[in-house]
Amino acid sequence: MPIPLADRVTHLAFDPGITPKGGGLPGLDVLRNVVSSINMFGIIAVVGALAVSLGVWAWGHHSGGHQAEANGKKGAVVSAGAALGLGAANGIVAFFSALGTQVR
Repeated sequence: MPIPLADRVTHLAFDPGITPKGGGLPGLDVLRNVVSSINMFGIIAVVGALAVSLGVWAWGHHSGGHQAEANGKKGAVVSAGAALGLGAANGIVAFFSALGTQVR
């Protein structure tokens, strides 16, 4: 026997009452430190990648190597995008988490 539409809507509207809670699990501070360290490692790696990419871009420009110049430009843009993503990661997650709490 199929479930009536009104019952299906009622099932969709059920609120399980689950919200994020800080300090609920042991080791949460350790996990935060590990993720922060990974983020810092990524930012340091991006600084190195940006320096290498800018060097390749300059070398390609001055030596007439058009492919090296193009690869240096691509590397610089990708490094800048990675820096933007790493720096904004916490804010992006917080934004979408807050946006998700507004869904009813």
